[in-house]
Amino acid sequence: MEFLNFPAIIVAAVSALVVGFIWYNPKVFGNAWMQAAGMTDEQVKGGNMAKIFGLALLFAFLLATALPSIVIHQMGVFSLVGGDPSVALPSYEALMNDYGDAFRTFKHGALHGVIAGVFIALPIIGTNALFERKGAKYIFINSGYWIVTLGVMGAIICGWK
Repeated sequence: MEFLNFPAIIVAAVSALVVGFIWYNPKVFGNAWMQAAGMTDEQVKGGNMAKIFGLALLFAFLLATALPSIVIHQMGVFSLVGGDPSVALPSYEALMNDYGDAFRTFKHGALHGVIAGVFIALPIIGTNALFERKGAKYIFINSGYWIVTLGVMGAIICGWK
């Protein structure tokens, strides 16, 4: 059973940018985010976009490689054999034959992705925003993006077999 599905990880990483293009579009939350972040059009347009999007994609890829352990339950069993099923006891194969596809759906991955967003991304972004003296709007726009993004990424990673 393959848990680190690299095509799914790549698509999940790219999905973070796609969701971002929509989420931070001026017609969605872009203008509200700029106001909450204290950014101007000139500041937004003045950045090195190749560097920003390249690093954003790299960070999304790192996140996507960590998500299988959050959204795929079988990763816990896989880790118990040290990541090498060839050295596992016969009970491992029996368990995976019985439950290898249990909860491996897009819907279940989305659920766990959203839960990760609420319980991991929101507290991190919220804490940083408090120290940066940003308001609730800033916290909810950025956390909302990550909650949706992790839901989409989780769905892709868990459901793509």
